[in-house]
Amino acid sequence: MLLLKLLLVPTLIALITLAGRRWGPAVAGWLSGFPVVAGPLLLMVGLEQGPAFAAQAAQASLLGILANLSFSIGYSWGARRFPWYLCLGCGMLGFGVAGALLMAVPMALWTALAVTVAGLLVAPRAFPRSAPFVLPLAQPSPLELPARMAAGAVLSVAVTMSAQRLGPAFSGLFSVFPVMALVFGVFSHLTWGAAGAIRLLSGMVRGFYAFATFCLLVALAVPGAGLALGFLAALGGALLVQAASFKRA
Repeated sequence: MLLLKLLLVPTLIALITLAGRRWGPAVAGWLSGFPVVAGPLLLMVGLEQGPAFAAQAAQASLLGILANLSFSIGYSWGARRFPWYLCLGCGMLGFGVAGALLMAVPMALWTALAVTVAGLLVAPRAFPRSAPFVLPLAQPSPLELPARMAAGAVLSVAVTMSAQRLGPAFSGLFSVFPVMALVFGVFSHLTWGAAGAIRLLSGMVRGFYAFATFCLLVALAVPGAGLALGFLAALGGALLVQAASFKRA
């Protein structure tokens, strides 16, 4: 299990990084919105705690999408005037405040879905405007890709270890901890500048529709169908939604 945690997320980060270098930060953001971190984390939690725990955590993850978006919005507004480390503080403040508010108000699954979809529809208007086309400030360092992968591995292991001790609601929230937004936001800021970071983070909104589909289907399917079939159904649904959003990315 530890080996999976150490290898899966860094591998996905490497693939999305290469896609971003080929097609730009907006496409990298779209790919980053897919549940490449939360999906494996929810599965690991389910294997260790059982299907019912995983279903409850997935429902919390559905709402946690809005906390993840709050990180991206906070970072993006900070990027207009601050260096990356202060932007990181702005993003974490947004994630913490939004997460606390969302966890304080219990919601049924369909209410959580409605609130999340409404948030996704409004979110693009909450980001500051960026340049329509962004050029890199410099060629990426040879150390950038290993650094991204290492950061992703450390964060994914830390989030998983924390989630297991917090119960299903906060496990779900922590599974949506903005690992991808943090790693890609900071490195895009350094490579592409503020406009590139904003383009990437705002591009994640389109990918979150697949994320929401995944969480919804896990919450619905896993209790009756079990972990294997439930997660396969959720992955299939998320891939269909992700493919449908490709042209917009």
